[in-house]
Amino acid sequence: MQTLPSDSGSGLVLAPFRGIRYARDRVSGIANVTSPPYDVISGGILDHLRAADPYNVVRLILPGEDAGASKAAASLLREWLSAGVLIRDRMPALYLYEQSLYEQSLYEPSLDGQGRTASGWLQRGIVALVGLGSPESVGILPHEGVMPGLVAGRRELMAATQANLEPIFLIYDGDEAGGDDRDRPTAAEIIERVATERAPLVAITTEDHVTHRLWRLGDHGEQTAIAADLAGRRALIADGHHRYAAYLDLQDEMRASGLGAGPWDYGLAFLVDSAAYPPRLGAIHRVLPSLPPERAAELAKSTFAGQDLPADLSLDDAQRRLAAAGHEGTAFLLAGGPCFRLLSHPDPVQVAASMPAGASASWRSLDASVLQQLLIGHLWGITDNERDVLIDHDAADAVRAVTEGSGGTAVISNPVSFQTVIQIAAHGERVPRKSTSFGPKPRTGLVLRTFGPND
Repeated sequence: MQTLPSDSGSGLVLAPFRGIRYARDRVSGIANVTSPPYDVISGGILDHLRAADPYNVVRLILPGEDAGASKAAASLLREWLSAGVLIRDRMPALYLYEQSLYEQSLYEPSLDGQGRTASGWLQRGIVALVGLGSPESVGILPHEGVMPGLVAGRRELMAATQANLEPIFLIYDGDEAGGDDRDRPTAAEIIERVATERAPLVAITTEDHVTHRLWRLGDHGEQTAIAADLAGRRALIADGHHRYAAYLDLQDEMRASGLGAGPWDYGLAFLVDSAAYPPRLGAIHRVLPSLPPERAAELAKSTFAGQDLPADLSLDDAQRRLAAAGHEGTAFLLAGGPCFRLLSHPDPVQVAASMPAGASASWRSLDASVLQQLLIGHLWGITDNERDVLIDHDAADAVRAVTEGSGGTAVISNPVSFQTVIQIAAHGERVPRKSTSFGPKPRTGLVLRTFGPND
């Protein structure tokens, strides 16, 4: 078993690991065996990924909901390792991971200073193990609430497979003071040098036209310098709150069993410098399948100013109206009826009355908080749960779900600002679950981590 460093500080604790990667000669193509993160994969995408290659990682991360699904995924993982479909690096390493999207004819290799190419975007970061613990001890700040059922599902899969099958996504501010040893190069300097001077281990382009490149950083000096630079920093969980909560639950379980310190004190993460590569922050929308749109509009009109938009208005144009209304305060689009309905200017007295005691002014002013507390909870009388309040990262999919599917009401939201998220997380609060969609999200399947007794 790999010996991991002890958690002795109040900032990020990084460690290398023996990465698990696909063997090129055993699959139809590395692009065909990777997938988006598990929580953004819908039924149609799931079927497509399964058909792309019999070894697609989605068979591990979404093995089904049957009682034995996690054990089946564990058996499949062992089978792929034994057969050489998945191979383990011989020595512990960190991994540099790059994502880019650009038009080939317009591509320019230089950056514009904002982490994006002249005709698209670029994101680079480090895949590593991170020490687990409280925000005060390990510097990892959650900003979003979680659903216990989803956490339990991820924890069960991790425990059965003894693996982190996909990294959480962390962002840190590289402009803030990091480690104290300035005799070593910074993480940013190493990332830039490796990405521009060395050939990658993996270079693929997926169906969404995003190019992914992966480098193995096996040099001990580089590993030490990166870990030292990040040691004095804090990181925000951009994506993976349920997985991180599962990391902590599994850690607690192992320690409670008397096993003490071990590999469960670390979890797999992808860390990106937000100063060099600013994240893109999108909205996440709600679908309420049991709420008729006419009833939703009727119950909301006592508290919100409502406006029926033209029946022939496209979703893109309706979202532009929503964005304009959002400049003046909280606003939502309701979909499911004959036209979009814009809700705006909620009654401040009712907003205040619906909020939990002790919530900060920033938390109370969030669209997501007003949506959860006032609109869904108070006016519509619906308890936020996985059955009655569905989540959709794509507005078009949310609208289709209610107009072409089984009915109900879709609520389309504006995105939360990055600075607001940082402010709320620093205050020790969490926004309502599934309120923020940070991107670009790391691709699943490029590098995995196992933590069994022989790893």
